[in-house]
Amino acid sequence: MKPPAREPLAKATASAIHLEVRDHYASSDPDYLEWRNGNREFTRENRDTWWEGWHEAVQSAVSRGVKVRRARVVSEPLSEYVQWEYAYTLTNCLAGEEVRWLPRRETKNLAVPAVDFWVFDSSLVLFHHFSGDGVLMEREYTEDPELAKWCTASFEAVWERATPHEGYSPV
Repeated sequence: MKPPAREPLAKATASAIHLEVRDHYASSDPDYLEWRNGNREFTRENRDTWWEGWHEAVQSAVSRGVKVRRARVVSEPLSEYVQWEYAYTLTNCLAGEEVRWLPRRETKNLAVPAVDFWVFDSSLVLFHHFSGDGVLMEREYTEDPELAKWCTASFEAVWERATPHEGYSPV
């Protein structure tokens, strides 16, 4: 499989945007499983229990001046998996990501890709292709300028309507 988002994030110089549109991903993540069993909280105080390589990569990018933003289009009420993502989002924010949430019902007049994607520096697009049960099957990179422009515009349309994490109350 092609390399993950961490690699182009390390090379980004200005921006990294990420749109997530699924209500469920593969649920083998140990943090998810612990949270699901009621054994896991994510707080500033227990950072040493959840801080990992992804957080380091984001913090490094942000410290270089890269603006890292993530928008999630979600069905409400939230699926159990997205409830976990909501709880875990504090970790993204503490690493330096800006995160916003948009209920799916508010996207009816937006053109949004049906797949998750990243766009790095407005030019490199990374699509994540998942199976029906949320397993990542393929990463697809493209530098097609029209596709990068369209994905960026789609992200910005979602971002404009979405609620910042600190103001979003899950249903």
